[in-house]
Amino acid sequence: MAPPPNPADPAEALLRRVFGHRGFRAPQGEIVRHVAGGGDCLVLMPTGGGKSLCYQVPALLRPGTGIVVSPLIALMQDQVQALRLNGVRAEYLNSSLDARQARAVEQALLAGEVDLLYVAPERLVTEGFLGLLARLAQGPGIALFAIDEAHCVSQWGHDFRPEYLQLSVLQARFPAVPRIALTATADPQTREEIRERLGLDQARVFLSSFDRPNIRYAIVDKDDARAQLLRFIRDEHDGECGIVYCLSRRKVDETAQWLAAHGVKALPYHAGMDQAERAAHQARFQQEDGVVVVATIAFGMGIDKPDVRFVAHLDLPRSVEGYYQETGRAGRDGEPADAWMAYGLADVVQQRRLIEESEADELHKRVSTAKLDAMLGLCETAGCRRVRLLAYFGQDSQPCGNCDNCLTPPRTVDATEAARKALSCVFRTGQRFGVVHLIDVLRGKDSERARRWNHDALSVWGIGTELDEAGWRSLFRQLVAQGLLRVAHEAHGALQLTEAARPVLRGEQSVALRQAATPTARGRGNRRRASLAGAAELPELSAADQRLLERLKQWRREQAQQQSLPAYVILHDSTLARLAAERPADEAALAGVPGIGATKLARYGEALLALMADETD
Repeated sequence: MAPPPNPADPAEALLRRVFGHRGFRAPQGEIVRHVAGGGDCLVLMPTGGGKSLCYQVPALLRPGTGIVVSPLIALMQDQVQALRLNGVRAEYLNSSLDARQARAVEQALLAGEVDLLYVAPERLVTEGFLGLLARLAQGPGIALFAIDEAHCVSQWGHDFRPEYLQLSVLQARFPAVPRIALTATADPQTREEIRERLGLDQARVFLSSFDRPNIRYAIVDKDDARAQLLRFIRDEHDGECGIVYCLSRRKVDETAQWLAAHGVKALPYHAGMDQAERAAHQARFQQEDGVVVVATIAFGMGIDKPDVRFVAHLDLPRSVEGYYQETGRAGRDGEPADAWMAYGLADVVQQRRLIEESEADELHKRVSTAKLDAMLGLCETAGCRRVRLLAYFGQDSQPCGNCDNCLTPPRTVDATEAARKALSCVFRTGQRFGVVHLIDVLRGKDSERARRWNHDALSVWGIGTELDEAGWRSLFRQLVAQGLLRVAHEAHGALQLTEAARPVLRGEQSVALRQAATPTARGRGNRRRASLAGAAELPELSAADQRLLERLKQWRREQAQQQSLPAYVILHDSTLARLAAERPADEAALAGVPGIGATKLARYGEALLALMADETD
């Protein structure tokens, strides 16, 4: 809960006047005052925790222009649109502008007419732009440098951008200008890499909890992934907004088409699409209710849509960092949301193959393998998903009660005998076959391949009838995750024994495996309510309030279409809910609603008051 506002505090006064917020969330206020006072800092804060205000407010408090380094055009445009609606003189410089438009922005910058300028890292590090900054520093001044998505500096990270390595030039050229680096995704090693590479060794570190308590994590054994996804959407998120991630463009297209054929408002998004179509799909996602985007991981970074109710994965992410960042796009408004994934052995095989076949050096491959192993550990854990996830980022926690393993705990069973059968089958068949054939041998299933290789005469033929195909698939997957088997890509994905398998085969070591419980569909009405720390709790609405809320949303949709803006940039859902519950009758009362600053009050106040008066009448 944010502390009560202090009217004598310039930072809080600006926060209220410009952004319409009643107070800072912890530790926003401390960060803002540190940077406004000229200090450098590194900020680690979860998605939806309010990172942008940590540099926007001090940039407006300090003389000069705040320069924001941002990696994606979509991120810049969304931020600039939202700032302009709040009365902030914001601009961006990127490849979407032609030469004339870029010159106009530069002229406004040097004339002191820009409060915040967003720029891509590859443009910032050019000598031409650094020269422009030198002229700005001599004239109107530079308020601060904000380096957003700072984890992009890590060469071992999932979003590495080489240009970020050159951003240390800011310290060298402009040592008196405060710098703030921000990220929602960084393990302890990446944090140190950010500090070292950006020259922030002496900077203060603000580390917020990585926990997103409003997100419910669930990972299911992959059976028929598309059917499982459709059932999940229909049972728990029918008509709601979500993102579905797939690894390949082809799978994106096929999944979106299949979902649409089954009544889901699904749209594809990937880099292979026509740019105009891709932009149109992104605009629909931002402006319409209930759109589900099926995408590669190219989609989402910088998409500040607060009401994404679920993020689903049909393929295994490459790392825990990637999983955390992608799932973090759900529930940015602090309301209940789901992170759902279907996962199987084929995902493990595919990811290991991608690592082995990459052109990276051996060190990079070892790091990538370690990151994948950590992701497998999260998938296969029998304990709380959240505890495992937060531990990866160096944060201790207690079981959350809001993940699949907490809600329907899996049993841990002694699977030593079945594991020995599986390992023996791998050995007896020559360590040359994949899981499908191995299961056929264990279950004694007659096949042309078994006869061709004379495997029906082996001692392991038919010794595994106690498990069905799904049971054996789960067991093999967990043996790979535990390091008892490896996927040999040089042998077309065959499973092979590791040194760790020897003690198991000799009867010297037992094997415990998880046995998933059958989850029960809970639906929207049974979601655990666990909002982000400091996020505004939405009020309980009566039936009449709900009717007014729908009218307010319709008005917002019309405004968004007229102005070609995302709906949430006009007003957030939480603001509309407050309006529906409180029904302010005049401008003074309207100004007290969180999310309505002075500029939005002047722009929309009369229309909102008329709409609510009409509903009351």
